[in-house]
Amino acid sequence: MKHALRRLRTVAVALGACAFGFTLLPSPAAAEAPVQPLAPRSERAPESSQFSAEGVTTVGELRIVSGALSDARDDRTQVIRHPGATYIKVHFSALRLGPGDYVTVSSPDGRESYRYDRNLSTSSGSPYTTDGQPGFWAMSVDGDTAVVTLHHNGPSRGTAATIDRFWRGYDPTEISQHNFSTQSVCSTDARRDAVCYQSSHPTEFARGRAVARLLISGGGMCTTWRVGNTNRMLTNKHCFSTQAAVSGSEMQFNYQCATCGGANPGAGTKVSGATLYKVSSGGSNQLDYALYSVNNFASIQTFGTLYLATSATTTGTRMYVPGHGDGSPKRLSIYEDTQGGATCTVKNANYNTWNISYSCDTSGGNSGSPVLNASHRVIALHHLGGCPSNQGAKAHLIYNEIASLIDNNG
Repeated sequence: MKHALRRLRTVAVALGACAFGFTLLPSPAAAEAPVQPLAPRSERAPESSQFSAEGVTTVGELRIVSGALSDARDDRTQVIRHPGATYIKVHFSALRLGPGDYVTVSSPDGRESYRYDRNLSTSSGSPYTTDGQPGFWAMSVDGDTAVVTLHHNGPSRGTAATIDRFWRGYDPTEISQHNFSTQSVCSTDARRDAVCYQSSHPTEFARGRAVARLLISGGGMCTTWRVGNTNRMLTNKHCFSTQAAVSGSEMQFNYQCATCGGANPGAGTKVSGATLYKVSSGGSNQLDYALYSVNNFASIQTFGTLYLATSATTTGTRMYVPGHGDGSPKRLSIYEDTQGGATCTVKNANYNTWNISYSCDTSGGNSGSPVLNASHRVIALHHLGGCPSNQGAKAHLIYNEIASLIDNNG
C-alpha cells in the first residue's frame, strides 16, 4: 500500500552461514556419508528496483546460491531451507532433461508439488514465472523448505538441473522491520479471517473467494482479483505495470485460514501471470489499475469472479474489503472497529476526482483489493492508506476505460 512521504526501505544485512541457516542437502540415498552442503553460504542480492516504488510491501529477499542436480551423481534431491521463512521460490538457471525426465519442487509434506519437464509445458506440468534472464522460476512453496528432485526415466546420463537463486519469504516480524509503519488501521483493527464470516456473512465470504494474494517478482506483495466472466484480473498499477513484471509474478487463490483465528492457511491454488492488457495513465493517486490475464485459467474459475459498478457510489454506502494485508491469509474488513458494531461505509464518495474515502481497516499488501458495496459490486480499487481517509479509485471510472476488454455482464 502506498503511503505518501512514509516509506522505510529495506536495509541489507550481511549474514554468515551459521546465522542464516541455509543448506542444500544431499538426498537420503547419500545420507550415510557426512552431510556436505553444496553451498554453505548464500549471498543476499540487491533489492529489486520493483520494490523501491512506494506501495509494494516487501515480503522477502533474494539469495544467490550455487547448486546442481545431475544424473551423473547420486545427488538427485536437494533441500533448500531457510528456517522461519514463509515461502521459498527457486530459480533454475539451466534445465537439461532427457525424454521422460522431469524436476519437481515440493514442500516436505507433499502438500505442494510443481512438476517441470524439458519443454516447460504447462499442459502436462506446472506454471512458472520468468524474469527476462536465462532459466525460469518455479512456483513458490509455502513454508521454510523446498525439496527439489530430479526424476530420471531412461538411459541418458546427461540430465542436469542448476539452481542459482531463490527468494525466501520474511516472517511477520521481518515484514514489520522492512516496511513502513502503516496508519491505515483506523482505531481498533476489526479485520478477521475470511472464514470467520462464512456463516454470518455467507455472500461476503463467497465473493471474497475471487480475491488472490499477488506475489510480485518473488519478493513483493499486493492483492489482486478476477474481474468479469473472462480471463481478466485487476490490481494496482503501482503493484506492477509492465509485461515483464506480470510474467514474473504469481497469484495465489484460496490462501485463507481453514478455521477462524486458526493461523492454518492451506496452499490454495497458484497460477502465473500471462498477458498485460492495460494500465492506467497518471500517478498512483489517480485510477492506479493494471488489467491482465493468468495462465492455467481453468484452475481458478471455481473461485468465482467480481463485477465493476458502472455508476458512481454515494456517501454512506455500506462497504467491505477482502484482501491480503501484510501478505497475510485473506481477511475481510466488514466492521469499523467492533464486531457487530458499526459497519464500514463510504465516508466521502467524491474525495477527489478519482477516489472515494473510507476508514475501513487496511494495511500494506491490501493494495489492489476490491471495495464492494452491499450489492456485492466493486465500487473502488483500494490503493491509498492514511486514516481516516483510506482511498480507493472509483470503479465506474475504471470501467469506462476497460469496458471493451472485460465481460462485466454479471
